[in-house]
Amino acid sequence: MRLFDPRNRRITAAQARRYALFEILHTIADFLAAFLFIAGSVMFFFEQTKIPGTVCFLLGSFFFAAKPSIRLVREIWLARLDGIDRLAERAPEGPPRIDG
Repeated sequence: MRLFDPRNRRITAAQARRYALFEILHTIADFLAAFLFIAGSVMFFFEQTKIPGTVCFLLGSFFFAAKPSIRLVREIWLARLDGIDRLAERAPEGPPRIDG
């Protein structure tokens, strides 16, 4: 399976729930990054809140970095599942392949 290629996806209901969890984590990271950057921007208007504003920018940057990391972990997880399925199909004691 090629990473980030949705055409190769054959996932079970349990795997679909895990996929949805990754999407929720990605969305949470997106909202937190946006919120922290907005808060940091507002704090930068006032001299007494510039340091907390800088901290908000730094934390927001970490959440922006988490977004592609979450997607990459998800894709690696899905690719590993595909590899495990291929190994199981080749195993002589494995279940027969059912196409449908």
